[in-house]
Amino acid sequence: MSPEIGQLLLTLSMAAAFLQTLVGLGFIKIPLELQNKIIVNLVSIHTLGLIFAIVCLGYSFITDDFSVLYVAQNSHTNLPVQYKVAAIWGAHEGSLLLWVFLLSIWGLLLAFSRKFNQKTMDLKIKSLGFIGLISLGFIVFIFYTSNPFERLFPIPDQGRSLNPLLQDPALVMHPPILYAGYVGLAVPFALALASLITTKHETLQYQWAGIARVWTIAPWLFLTGGIALGSWWAYYELGWGGWWFWDPVENASLMPWLTATALVHSLIVTEQRRLFNSMSILLAIISFSL
Repeated sequence: MSPEIGQLLLTLSMAAAFLQTLVGLGFIKIPLELQNKIIVNLVSIHTLGLIFAIVCLGYSFITDDFSVLYVAQNSHTNLPVQYKVAAIWGAHEGSLLLWVFLLSIWGLLLAFSRKFNQKTMDLKIKSLGFIGLISLGFIVFIFYTSNPFERLFPIPDQGRSLNPLLQDPALVMHPPILYAGYVGLAVPFALALASLITTKHETLQYQWAGIARVWTIAPWLFLTGGIALGSWWAYYELGWGGWWFWDPVENASLMPWLTATALVHSLIVTEQRRLFNSMSILLAIISFSL
């Protein structure tokens, strides 16, 4: 029953993300104040749905529900509890669910942020619209190609267990921290896009930079922590080649960290001197795209 509930909650989140996109990007014409209230409620519903969907998947792992294909492929009755929890993001399907879950958390924090005033409210709403669009795309992708709640018949007596290389305390912390950094860059990305289509106030051309700076530093810190933890993990796990082997897996986190570092400095110049606005927008787009 837990997988079906998780699937239903994922559907609810997808519907909320769809409406969030329509409201945020102005496809539904309503007054600004009402638009803000509606989109905050939609973001809350979207996030709650994903929170409980993650809980449902975790429950399937804890209870050794091998009727769920993803659980059967990545768990075992003798697997320690902490690794059963970490197995939620131990493979492709679960890591995508974690990705979109963390995106919803960042969106929720943005929705309830007090850094916006009446003049910048439209910027916030459009940013949430773009975040909803990104989230919608990932949830649709999860449904059709990477569903972690897919059932398995006949039900096996035992699961395959988690990859032995991943049965490490670092797995519990490293992916969530690193993903929080990756996904958090969606906020400055959304703010940058919103600034391009928000024409109501000319000053927003530069005000977005002051707002985005805080939302860039936070994911930058998560990326820094994730890279440091990953380096430590690579050091004692010889299978990963030591401290840094310059392969695509390791550089995948380094490249957005470098562009995010440049973005933080560029945003300061844009905010204080009203220079490099185009560069800041470009760096925000590149950082998230990487």
